[in-house]
Amino acid sequence: MEYRDYYQILGVERDASQDEIKRSYRKLARKFHPDVSKEADAEERFKNLGEAYEVLKDPEKRAAYDQLGSDWQSGQDFRPPPDWDQGFEFHGGGFTEADAAGFSDFFENLFGRDFQAGAGGFQQAGGGHGGKGADTHARVQIELEDAFKGASRAINLQHTELGADGRPHVVQRTLNVKIPAGVRAGQHIRLAGQGSPAPGGGAAGDLYLEIAFRPHPIWRVEGRDIYLELPIAPWEAALGAKVAVPTPAGQLELSVPAGSQSGRKLRLKGRGIPGKPAGDFYAVLKIVVPPAENDDEREVWRRMQETSNFDPRDRLGRTG
Repeated sequence: MEYRDYYQILGVERDASQDEIKRSYRKLARKFHPDVSKEADAEERFKNLGEAYEVLKDPEKRAAYDQLGSDWQSGQDFRPPPDWDQGFEFHGGGFTEADAAGFSDFFENLFGRDFQAGAGGFQQAGGGHGGKGADTHARVQIELEDAFKGASRAINLQHTELGADGRPHVVQRTLNVKIPAGVRAGQHIRLAGQGSPAPGGGAAGDLYLEIAFRPHPIWRVEGRDIYLELPIAPWEAALGAKVAVPTPAGQLELSVPAGSQSGRKLRLKGRGIPGKPAGDFYAVLKIVVPPAENDDEREVWRRMQETSNFDPRDRLGRTG
């Protein structure tokens, strides 16, 4: 996808103020309006001006666009990162539906394709309108144990504000967030009024936190259920045993039935992530064969070999 230099299209420097951008746009829009201009490419130039102004007039969009850096040149391929368009609003600024449909691939990939017609122009589907700031999204990672007892987390956020020089500036802030017990991976927590501020002092948008669990060395999560691969010795599997099992809520004792095989799931009902209903905890058995490191150990296995009729490959059948 070809990069588009919106500053060059509007004929302004990258450090131009918002007022300078507005004046340049109005001047060039009058010059290249298709109803006025006799230039052969007036319609295309007018459309490009509208696209560039749509981004640079909006402090949020401009700040995101500026993150591309000044090293991009026309003709280079651009691929936006995942979720690049989240949190940005689109306002039509007087463009017609036909104009919106003509936005470049670069614009649509940068800020999304889901535009819908509205009374005040166009806005991104699901975005705010009417003076409220944009809703923003962040991802916060917690330990699995935090889902059982809750936790507090300090998260660093950033948003853009217009400075005294008329340029958008990135502002950092820290927010202390309480994570309630019972949250699950993928769940969103809404913090009203903690999103992006609105231009002109209107109500701020909301912040949506997506919960994710940090990878754990022994537990695996599916929804509210928790899985543990539980190693057991051959004699525990054969004779049955009571073994200690670590869970996020503490250690429990689990009965392994005699004759258990690897892969068998033993369920502890309601011992998963809390909720209504709570998840379950599953211990998945894995038989671990100990090494025969001395003569006595090898003799034990040898006696089993001589006295047992067990054939682990019996179900494979015979050939030949």
